[in-house]
Amino acid sequence: MKILFCSEPFNPKSVDAEYEQEYYCALTLGLDVYLVSLEELLEGEPAKAIKRVPAFETPELFIYRGWMLKPKDYEALHLALRQKNAMLINSPAQYINGHYFPFSYEAIKAATPESIWLGMENLQDGLDPLYEKMNAFGDRPVIVKDYVKSRKHEWVEACFIPEASDRQQAQTVLRNFIDRQGSELNGGVVIRKFIQLEQLGNHPKSGMPLSNEYRLFFLDHELVQCIEYWDEAAYRQETPMLDTFIALAKGVASRFFTMDIAKTASGTWTVIELGDGQVSGLPSHANLERFYKSILSKESTITE
Repeated sequence: MKILFCSEPFNPKSVDAEYEQEYYCALTLGLDVYLVSLEELLEGEPAKAIKRVPAFETPELFIYRGWMLKPKDYEALHLALRQKNAMLINSPAQYINGHYFPFSYEAIKAATPESIWLGMENLQDGLDPLYEKMNAFGDRPVIVKDYVKSRKHEWVEACFIPEASDRQQAQTVLRNFIDRQGSELNGGVVIRKFIQLEQLGNHPKSGMPLSNEYRLFFLDHELVQCIEYWDEAAYRQETPMLDTFIALAKGVASRFFTMDIAKTASGTWTVIELGDGQVSGLPSHANLERFYKSILSKESTITE
């Protein structure tokens, strides 16, 4: 297994500062590490972006650890690397399955809040088609996100709608969300039933409530790490029962992905969302050595 990290912006010889600790941890453990220039990739120059990755005589398996990529950019990276026999662990289709919420919903539907969505191509003439689908929630509270991310740190202004039927409030929150996401908006708009989660406190900067939440990493459908999600929260040393989520993971059409889970106020556990494991962040308190050793311990093969 080889690891591909993002380089420092406009300095292709150095690892991005955000991934520096991961880079040196992987290197110390004997993993082969390489760098990709995110700037050149996003400028439409994938071959230049991976110029520091050598060509291999036989296919080699890679995991990308870097910033989120839109599907078209991930596909460009995937194809450029294939020309060098460097095979990313997730195909473009598998990347979308983990990265874009609508593609993963069916796999987690039994254990996650009710959700609806519309692609931005269906909202060019206004939000009425979305309001129509929101009727399914009645007067219940909902939250807003795109296919990848919410603006949860702007909870009142651009995330939470107290009553889905309140069109004036819904319009304000939805417009704020869409405008503030701007060019970073992924895919479309998702509306999810709000479920009260067990709270561990509030974020020291945004004031957003911090839930009792964990991030699970799965490699080839086996759980390799369970990590407390929030750096800012004081966890109560409760280990969630994971059997249900391990079973759900078997139905996810991806080789390397994350599953974020949280405890509800009523005491049950729910799936918040999935993510592609290559672009899912590790909390700063995570044990990096344990994380990379868990990846090394798995016998992963090239499947495409």
